[in-house]
Amino acid sequence: MSCKISPQAIIEDGAVIGENVEIGAFCFISAQATIGDGTKIAQNSCIYGKTTIGKNNTIFSHAVIGSIPQDLKFAGEEVELIIGDNNKIREFTLFNPGTKGGGGKTIIGNHNLFMGYVHLGHDVIIGNHCILANAATLAGHVEVGDYAVIGGMTPIHQFVHIGDYAMIGGASALAQDVPPFCMAEGNRASLRGLNLTGLRRNLNRDDINELKSAYRELFESGRPLKDSASELLESNKNHYVNDLCNFVLKTKRGIPFERKSI
Repeated sequence: MSCKISPQAIIEDGAVIGENVEIGAFCFISAQATIGDGTKIAQNSCIYGKTTIGKNNTIFSHAVIGSIPQDLKFAGEEVELIIGDNNKIREFTLFNPGTKGGGGKTIIGNHNLFMGYVHLGHDVIIGNHCILANAATLAGHVEVGDYAVIGGMTPIHQFVHIGDYAMIGGASALAQDVPPFCMAEGNRASLRGLNLTGLRRNLNRDDINELKSAYRELFESGRPLKDSASELLESNKNHYVNDLCNFVLKTKRGIPFERKSI
């Protein structure tokens, strides 16, 4: 099967277009872009700059992918946006490439859903199997793990890290790190417990019970957070608990939870 490219699309010389690609009317594809096999780009979408899009992605109409960072320090240096395979990128989304100060790359994994009006700022890193609901807004340097869910109308502050299987409630405002397996919501967002709905879809009961016990020790015991994390790492061999504790020990922005006195 050959590509299906509208004669009204503008594709600059130098662009690399894979097999079985569809590009709708009034799209723009830059000379530095690479479009992987089987990807579909609907009408009126724009792919700017050095943007690499993998296989079997679906990009809906009026998406703007790879336009220059919204960072006043950006001075025209070569930067890049890398998108993996099998992502769904809905209408009016805006993805920016990296900046010199952040390593020059924005990187998106595989099998993600980005609903309408989602914005990914410069130097963002997204894992695999994530869902970002309508108008979720990620500032520069945000990192999101695998299987994370971010609710609609939720802004994420610069440099925040969100762990695997975490969930951020809709209409929240997140300014600190959210550990893996946890749920946060509110303005400002704080931890509300484990993301049990997500965990039950992917983990077995024994692992979930281990995480419940670790969560209580870390966030409800009233003991110093990093002391509890260090002790759990030594005493607990469950690798999910170890992931949770390592995240706690490495956080730079802190974790938003209600601290109780002993």
